[in-house]
Amino acid sequence: MFPLAFLLALRLNSDLPGVTYSQPQLLGMGDQIGLVFGSGNAIYYASSKNDGESFSQPVKVAEAGKLSLGRHRGPRVVSLAGALVVTAITGQKGGGADGDLMAWSSEDNGKTWSAGMRVNDVPGSAREGLHAMAAGNGMIFVTWIDLRQKGGRLYAAKSTDGAKSWSRNTVVYESPDGHICECCHPTALIGAAGAVHVMFRNWLEGSRDLYLTTSRDAALTWQTAKKLGRDTWKLNACPMDGGGLALTANGKLFSVWRRDKEIFVAMPDTRESKLGAGKDPAVISGLNDHVYAVWTGPGGELLTRSTEEDKVHQLATKGAYPSVIFTGHRILAAWEEGGGISIGTVPAPSLGSSNRFQ
Repeated sequence: MFPLAFLLALRLNSDLPGVTYSQPQLLGMGDQIGLVFGSGNAIYYASSKNDGESFSQPVKVAEAGKLSLGRHRGPRVVSLAGALVVTAITGQKGGGADGDLMAWSSEDNGKTWSAGMRVNDVPGSAREGLHAMAAGNGMIFVTWIDLRQKGGRLYAAKSTDGAKSWSRNTVVYESPDGHICECCHPTALIGAAGAVHVMFRNWLEGSRDLYLTTSRDAALTWQTAKKLGRDTWKLNACPMDGGGLALTANGKLFSVWRRDKEIFVAMPDTRESKLGAGKDPAVISGLNDHVYAVWTGPGGELLTRSTEEDKVHQLATKGAYPSVIFTGHRILAAWEEGGGISIGTVPAPSLGSSNRFQ
């Protein structure tokens, strides 16, 4: 049994029968919070000005063709220099037959959105449907699993004008074994000093482990990718689970990811530590550099744990695909539940708890 984190969750549901909301992604913007999610083939955006206590009526960002949605596929959202940018992968056929990484922008806090712009410069090459986006240091950065050649490779592009235009596509990583793990989403994060970090699940000699690569020249060149953690996962299947990255205020980079039936946390070049059983983790850094992971447990329950304590808390009896942010006051999580989206507070570590992992 897990101790319950007593919180009153906010629920967002459609009023229309049979219409569901899925794959939520949260965005912290100082005194405002953004939320993007998918519903059928449509992308929606809502915002909160009261620290996540309530959200505005969702506004449709776009509905163009078949939206890649589910299993970490779906929209992403960032903010830079007052502009909001949403990305997602859509195609006319869908289902992996085609797919382009599209970007939409808003300069009026999400009330209206631009027409979509294709980011991948080879049409249909983003049809795997998995991507990540980050913003910082004057740049919006996207990375995705690309299929323009045989075998999945990790490609990227960037924008320095608020998604009005995008750079040519460049290779972040290609495996010497011919492909990376095709169905696990990458993660991107830009640090305060401008370093761009990308985590992805690799495929090397039958192992599907998480790797990290970093660029320190605005995504022009990339350091040699290194495996996270010491052990490995030999698997002749795809786990469809990518993990997350968090950077503390004092510059420590944490990764959280799944191996087999367990969730692990690790910093680069260190041994991993087990957080608990489950899948689909997300991670964020908060006050006092405490790091929080949220994931779905083996029974479908939503679980959370801080790296400051041994205790695992239960956020919800059912929950999937969590997203987490630090609002400046609390850790806020959003997750799929019952055909809608639930939003609630992640509990802080107990007083007097010790730091296990830093």
